[in-house]
Amino acid sequence: MRLLDLDRLAALVPAGATLAIPPDNSATCAAFARALVRQGMRDLRLIGVPVSGYATDLLIGAGCVAEVQSSAVSLDEAGPAPCFTRAVKAGTIRMLDATCPAMHAMLEAAAKGIPFIPIRGILGSDLLAHRPDWRVIDNPFAAGDPIVVLPALAPDFAAFHAATADREGNVWVGRHRELAVMAHAARRTLVTVERIVERSLIEDEQLAPGVITAAYVEAVAVAEQGARPSGLLDEYPDDAEHFLEYARLARSEEGFRAYLARHVLPPPAAAAE
Repeated sequence: MRLLDLDRLAALVPAGATLAIPPDNSATCAAFARALVRQGMRDLRLIGVPVSGYATDLLIGAGCVAEVQSSAVSLDEAGPAPCFTRAVKAGTIRMLDATCPAMHAMLEAAAKGIPFIPIRGILGSDLLAHRPDWRVIDNPFAAGDPIVVLPALAPDFAAFHAATADREGNVWVGRHRELAVMAHAARRTLVTVERIVERSLIEDEQLAPGVITAAYVEAVAVAEQGARPSGLLDEYPDDAEHFLEYARLARSEEGFRAYLARHVLPPPAAAAE
């Protein structure tokens, strides 16, 4: 595990990579997304696990995204995701529709090292007409029982924010065990955290069940309050006012640029330096 600063962590992701990120209610990597914007990222293929929110919309608005695969993109109580909505209507990004169980199942297949996984609940859905990579086969154990099989989904990168990591690279994610599936499925996992602790998290009997071991983590950066405006576990709550501000400004291109200038990009003097 490498301990890097935030900008160097974001620089590990090349243009065109597939990047899996969690939604606003699950340790989202907001500070990491803002770092990608500052670095001028392009052509990302985002994977929302299982849905997408602020970070995805921000990256789309900044022109960083070519494709999104997710079961939904929204700002929850703050309303629709404005940049995503504009981009889909304009045809500037490709959207691969999915369902929440499907997103989790495809990642679980990759984590288990199997090429595909069967799933119930999609037969009869319009999704099958738009997802040629999802196929219907006969259940080999029960005649006359069609079932959908989905391909394993192994992202180039997974990125998320967590409360704590130790010096060995073990990361505590608490009750958000879906983050472990992301880390196990991805080829490389990048994590921002609130703090680094000196003790081994894996040796703590109370913390160990919520730990992703260092074997699955390539690099970590400290980014205090790195999930903001989302909340993080029991560390801090959502910033509802910030979400509303973003939703209001991002309704227009001009407003979105004002948001970037206020909250994402360095001030002009700092940029000149």
